[in-house]
Amino acid sequence: MDVLRYVAFSADPAGGNPAGVVLDAAGADEPAMLAVAAEAGYSETAFVVPRTDGGLDVRYFSPLAEVPFCGHATIATAVAYAERFGPGELAFHTRAGLVRVGTSVGPDGRLAAELVSVPPKSAPIGAAELAELLGALRWSAADLDPALPPRAAYAGAWHPVIAAGSRDRLARLDYDMDVLGALMARLDWTTVDLVWRESATVFHARNPFPPGGVVEDPATGAAAAAFGGYLRELGLVVPPVTLTVHQGDDLGRPSVITVTVPPYPDSGIAVLGTAVALGG
Repeated sequence: MDVLRYVAFSADPAGGNPAGVVLDAAGADEPAMLAVAAEAGYSETAFVVPRTDGGLDVRYFSPLAEVPFCGHATIATAVAYAERFGPGELAFHTRAGLVRVGTSVGPDGRLAAELVSVPPKSAPIGAAELAELLGALRWSAADLDPALPPRAAYAGAWHPVIAAGSRDRLARLDYDMDVLGALMARLDWTTVDLVWRESATVFHARNPFPPGGVVEDPATGAAAAAFGGYLRELGLVVPPVTLTVHQGDDLGRPSVITVTVPPYPDSGIAVLGTAVALGG
């Protein structure tokens, strides 16, 4: 399989989140895809199989396991596809459901992709599970922003949303990877979405990802979509609204994720970003 290498949510190869992209994985089985993802070493690699109806079957593998949906690998795959076949509308058939992706050339001449997630939802986190989560993160209840309550959010994959009361608390990430990984595996959480609200529409995020064998994800489109749904469901934004999520700054891989939250309760969340091929 020919593995293309891109970074998503950045126009600079030194920023964003790297992803592997296999544009034709026809005939590959799960062990083969997992082996390729492990060799690529990125948080996710996307594997594409063209469908007879013009759509694309897409599966996502971390170095350790398959995940139902991955936002940054979707953006990377769509841009890679558009570079070879031209921009336009794509239908990604994922384990999480149908994800529509549009690609276009921006005013700066760069290709960008915008995905629309499956309908989002959220659920409470039990008191015992929240205590375990905070313990694994080495956070306390006093570290939290009471205006953004802890909750599990979904837009193709589950992510607990935990809001820091300050940018400094978000910057100090030092968690127990084994304990957090075991908790997340038990509760089917893909990443933890740690956020800090800078203003009404600007957020900063960090995403621990021990289930994928990665300490932290530099840009997490699936979590950003889930977060947009969380904000809408809890009435914490007034849609339609466009949000900016900064991620990866603390890793030295700055990423910018643009999230559009429509007003309709059952509609998917739009996530926009650029992607650029890695050299070598």
